[in-house]
Amino acid sequence: MTTTALRSRIGAALIAATVLASMVGFLDANVVTVAVPAIERDLGASVSALQWTLTGYLLTVAALLLLSGALADHFGRKRILVTGLLVMLVSSVLCSLAPTPGTLVAARVAQGAGAALVVPTSLAVLNGTLRVADRARAIGIWAGLATIGTTVGPYAGGWLVDHAGWRWIFVLNVPLILLALLALRVVPEAAVERRPLSPDLAGAVLAVLGVGGVVLALTRGAARGWTDPVVLVAAVAGVAALAVLLPVERRVRAPMVRLSLFRSRQFDAINVTTVLFYGALAAGGYLLVLQCQLVLGWSATAAGAVAIPNSLLFLTLSPLSGALVARFGPRLLMTAGILAVGAGMALVSGAQSGSSYPTALLPGILLQGLGLGLAVTPLTAAVLAAVDDSDLGEASAVNDAASRIGGAVAIAAVPLLIGAGREDLGSALAGGFRPAMLTLALICALAAAVTAVFVTDRRTTRPAPALAPPAPHGCALPVTPPAATPASVRT
Repeated sequence: MTTTALRSRIGAALIAATVLASMVGFLDANVVTVAVPAIERDLGASVSALQWTLTGYLLTVAALLLLSGALADHFGRKRILVTGLLVMLVSSVLCSLAPTPGTLVAARVAQGAGAALVVPTSLAVLNGTLRVADRARAIGIWAGLATIGTTVGPYAGGWLVDHAGWRWIFVLNVPLILLALLALRVVPEAAVERRPLSPDLAGAVLAVLGVGGVVLALTRGAARGWTDPVVLVAAVAGVAALAVLLPVERRVRAPMVRLSLFRSRQFDAINVTTVLFYGALAAGGYLLVLQCQLVLGWSATAAGAVAIPNSLLFLTLSPLSGALVARFGPRLLMTAGILAVGAGMALVSGAQSGSSYPTALLPGILLQGLGLGLAVTPLTAAVLAAVDDSDLGEASAVNDAASRIGGAVAIAAVPLLIGAGREDLGSALAGGFRPAMLTLALICALAAAVTAVFVTDRRTTRPAPALAPPAPHGCALPVTPPAATPASVRT
């Protein structure tokens, strides 16, 4: 397979296209959190409907990510990336025009379907097109630049909510999508062996039912009670579907995801860590933005700007962490970084009515930024280094699915964490914010323990491709949201 140098015309276009595409996914995962109070007022949305505006997107991304990896490895990664960007373009416009909470949730689900094609495929395109020697540096650049969307997005979204209305936040990504499509015209489709498309309908249905049932039970249970018939049926169906998923997949001749990927303890451990870590990031970011608006009384603009120092620190450290991974391996950096994020959440938990930003929030936010800068790049580098080049699309999809599932479940559990039943979010946050954030800090500690015990620094099938999404969406990741990661870097 012919690969491309980073310092070339194609390499520059590749970085631009994948960064812009990833920023779209991260922006859509994060920016909605600053608009939750405005959507509640304007559309008269219930707590459950507001949760589904967030979790509907995350759930759809998580449910379809594995399928998107298979599609990318079969039809071509660039082709699937372009398709996903077009779907996000149309659905974003529909979100901005939604007249009711139900139509908004439906448009967000469609937006999530596009994001499922975009986020993991952008990283697979980057990693599969560049030569091995350039991958670590390129992914570090990708992770850092993509985080700009997580940094600027919530602030810009908050400003739009305050000055133009919440509907405008959904068209923030339109210029990014158009620029990404323009840059992709220069990038060739990678010449790799195409994998046959799996006809594993049973696996796809069980995955959707399993994750969807659990999220529905968590979202509805806090508002309607845990003995509500719909909650009980959703919980039982979700758990049952997840329980039989693995046995069913073992009997399928061509499963949606090859189970051979999970024979690597490294691959398994990093994905478990991803579920815990990015779940905590997503819920922490969401809670922080709500706390700033509903308890501290800040504007949407101020709430959107709260995690900017976090993102700037991550942006600074992300490219440097690539060199540290090559020198020290991923385990130490991941463990230290995840613990730092958890400690930052514990510090932020003390923010209550009357608290000032410099004393109550800034120290914890900076500590989270330090932790993200240490942890995100080695996590992504290690999980991609555990598979062959021909499996990059699928492996990237599995890991992104892990982050999205963690985020969707954690955000769905927010009303439970803060004790919100039939009361509004602001009343519940007054007494529930601190214990909820401390719980998330403990989840980070658990993720760090999994990393320290099960992740190794040994190279696997080939040289580590590099660095590291996302987060993000309270923290500000590439894969989740500062609102829902501040990941997120990883959304």
